[in-house]
Amino acid sequence: MGDGEFLFLLIPNQLNRALLCDFVLRAGKPTYRIYTMRHRYTILFVLLFFGAHFSYGAENWRLASEKPEYLHRSMKQVTDVIIEDIFSPPVASRIYAYVSIAGYEASRPANTAYRTLAGQIHHLKPLPKPDAGKTYSYSLAAAHAVLAVGKRLVFSEEKLEAFHKQLLQEFKQTGMPEEVFQNSVAFGQQVADHVLLWSSGDNYKQTRALERHSFYDDVASWKPTPPSYMKAVEPHWSKIRPFLIDSAQQFRPSPPTPFSLDKESQFYKEAAEVYTIGKNLSAEQKDIANFWDCNPFKMNINGHLMFATKKISPGGHWINIAQLACKKADADLVRSAEAYACLSMTLADAFISCWDEKYRSNVIRPETYINQHIDESWMPLLQTPPFPEYTSGHSVVSAAAAQVLTNLFGDNFAYADSTEVEFGLPVREFKSFKHAAEEAAISRLYGGIHYMPAVTNGFQGGDALGQFVVRKLKMREEQELN
Repeated sequence: MGDGEFLFLLIPNQLNRALLCDFVLRAGKPTYRIYTMRHRYTILFVLLFFGAHFSYGAENWRLASEKPEYLHRSMKQVTDVIIEDIFSPPVASRIYAYVSIAGYEASRPANTAYRTLAGQIHHLKPLPKPDAGKTYSYSLAAAHAVLAVGKRLVFSEEKLEAFHKQLLQEFKQTGMPEEVFQNSVAFGQQVADHVLLWSSGDNYKQTRALERHSFYDDVASWKPTPPSYMKAVEPHWSKIRPFLIDSAQQFRPSPPTPFSLDKESQFYKEAAEVYTIGKNLSAEQKDIANFWDCNPFKMNINGHLMFATKKISPGGHWINIAQLACKKADADLVRSAEAYACLSMTLADAFISCWDEKYRSNVIRPETYINQHIDESWMPLLQTPPFPEYTSGHSVVSAAAAQVLTNLFGDNFAYADSTEVEFGLPVREFKSFKHAAEEAAISRLYGGIHYMPAVTNGFQGGDALGQFVVRKLKMREEQELN
């Protein structure tokens, strides 16, 4: 060290002293120099600045990677593949539930205020935990868990795989240390494997081998409708293990209006109401019906040409609403994962509950009744779905979803719903989740595919189911105090 250069000896327990000494080498002879408090603060500032700079450089990957956007993109990719594979609404709800639960459990260790779902939902055993001695990116772990589960539940696995590889590369490009990357992927995979093993016991595979729905020749029962006369969708869905509700029958609605051909009967009046409204729809009513159509597989006929249009499912629409709400509320990773998990389990149980009633009551669709007994040339605005009428699935799942999202984001949470823009429909504005749910429910009457009791009774049942979920689920530790 040359003449006049300084060697600073900063000893932690000396930093609280009023004076700071430095050890000086001058011409090979050691001497001490005394600095005033002003000099001391200057030195400390310089050291702290460079220390913070080097720390920032070492941890910069956290700023780039630890954000909810990766989870949102992963969920959107799952939605896109569900649409591509044309999963029915009930099956889509099952996929959303398992991928969302995996995402939540893989992200949850990032915030110890959040509780595990193990012990809260049926038959879910305690999940793997991260190693206390290792560093993780929980954003990476959650995205990996979502996509790993998703790939096992869809048909177009290669599309999720391609997105998955791209996303992993993006995480690496944040400068994330290789050890952290490997730890995070391994933890996400452990959670995914646990969730997949649990999912295998929900009776889904067994229902694939059950007999198809039997059609009845009597005049009152549901029958396939034009243009494709598709077979009944998921007649045994009530046998799927629910997530939160006690059983498929827990929220069984009041019975449907008794079938009748008598023009003075209540049933005939309900059918006539659908017919009259359908013939006199306003532009706004048509917009509402089309916005909430959410038909995963609409058959189109143009002369002798028949082709299908793929669209988002009803559950998928609400999953996207959850994403919009998370972004508007600036929800972090774990809060976003919580929203997806709570909502998706609610949607799944709502479909189980609704489908239980559909194939019990087996009510004829308005299109069939009106064509046979009122006007053979009448057609509904929307294409009639291939399953019995009572109750309205949109009404059940939307009411339940609104309860859960309101609990998470609050009353009067206004938002702009852009879900249907990619399907050629404009944005719609809503004052609250309940406002959206009520519009989704009445859209089925405007669309000509449900009688009014299916709408009102379905909404009531879904609302009760949603309230049940809100009371039962305890996602955060502070909720124990409520």
